[in-house]
Amino acid sequence: MMAPDKSFIHDNFLLETDAAAELYHTYAADLPIFDYHCHLPPAEIASDQRYENMTQLWLAGDHYKWRAMRSNGIDEAYCTGGAPDKEAFMKWAETVPALLRNPLYHWTHIELKRFFGIEDLLLGPDTAEHIWETCNARLQDADFSARGMMQQSNVKLVCTTDDPVDDLQDHRSIAQDDTFDIPVLPAWRPDRALALDTPEVFNDWVDALAASADTDISTLDSFRTAIAKRHDFFHAQGCRLSDHGLETVYATPYTERDIQAAFAKARAGTAVTGEALDQFRSAMLYEFAILDHSKGWVQQFHIGAMRNNSERRFAALGPDTGFDSISDMAYGTALSKFLSRLDQNDQLSPTILYNLNPRDNALMATMLGNFQDGIMPGKIQWGSGWWFMDQKHGMEAQMEALSQMGLISRFVGMVTDSRSFLSYIRHEYFRRVLCNMLGNDVTKGLVPDDKALLGQMIRNIGYNNAANYFDFGVAPLD
Repeated sequence: MMAPDKSFIHDNFLLETDAAAELYHTYAADLPIFDYHCHLPPAEIASDQRYENMTQLWLAGDHYKWRAMRSNGIDEAYCTGGAPDKEAFMKWAETVPALLRNPLYHWTHIELKRFFGIEDLLLGPDTAEHIWETCNARLQDADFSARGMMQQSNVKLVCTTDDPVDDLQDHRSIAQDDTFDIPVLPAWRPDRALALDTPEVFNDWVDALAASADTDISTLDSFRTAIAKRHDFFHAQGCRLSDHGLETVYATPYTERDIQAAFAKARAGTAVTGEALDQFRSAMLYEFAILDHSKGWVQQFHIGAMRNNSERRFAALGPDTGFDSISDMAYGTALSKFLSRLDQNDQLSPTILYNLNPRDNALMATMLGNFQDGIMPGKIQWGSGWWFMDQKHGMEAQMEALSQMGLISRFVGMVTDSRSFLSYIRHEYFRRVLCNMLGNDVTKGLVPDDKALLGQMIRNIGYNNAANYFDFGVAPLD
């Protein structure tokens, strides 16, 4: 095994100037993490899951890695299952050298350094055996349980992503455990309530909703009643945040008769499509927003994912397995109408908007200012670079547009948006990118060389703004 002459992930990784390095190490490096959007499995936190090896921890459920492995010619058995764990890891190690300039290359080596102390080796076929053995040995340590990795990362709060039919038993178990002090709160994600175009999915979900709400659902009104009951239940469990995964935004005019007919058609097993589908989705998004506002929740909208493109793979593997892409659907007018309708009646909650298509950066950056109302700083937020955009270029483009057309100083910052307990390094990655941008601006004379002024902004974006924005009882830093 040959080590590089200098550690790839060194102290000033991504920091191109002395000013950037000073800003990062003085103001950002030690910030805690406020993780208000992720996909961590609450069951693994509740049980304080242990992992036998790196494949279980690193590859299971990680569709980012699966996409890369497939592109490198790796058979599906090494991605989604079937192959022995060690062989799957070796195939991932075989793929890593092909990832140069992909963010996975950065994240892989930051995770190896931060969690496992491996800083003198690059992962590849020649180092895979040593890294496999070294990391697996570390996984036996007490601080490499699910909770231990959260504590190592200085996490102060987590919001998971949860279906309205979930019983939230794992969240209750965590909350009742006095030995663990990181709040793990649910977030309401009712996407399947909009799935009238796939009636088998929709009806299975409605039946589960009926069971969870202990009620019969035969009409649209009973559907609404069940949703409201579950919304109340989530609120009682500490939920203060909703999230919606949308390919586009819906704001098509509708009547009560229109949406009752659409609901009845779907419940009878017939797919609802076209304008009728858009009308139902428009109605439900609005009603969800009204529910959120009634309880003082924040609402999030992740917009622009074209999901499950490979019908063959979807049939075999299901959703969230690495066959999604960026959508090019236009939604600016609909988004404006949706937000304006809520704003007109003073029922617009604090809102975080995320776009997946970078084409829409200027749209998002300028949409925010239309609906700020002076009640709180940054009431309408543009979320961090998401999914395909949570890499250096995507983060820079999002923050550049926000800086030029809004107030980056009020930005609520990075989210993990991951199923992996090692992915907290994405906050470090984001903070390095932010500090590098500001350090370069100092060097060019574009912002004052006032480290205290810039440092406070970095601390705010990295932690304080999110702590102040959400009603979670987590205090900002001084």
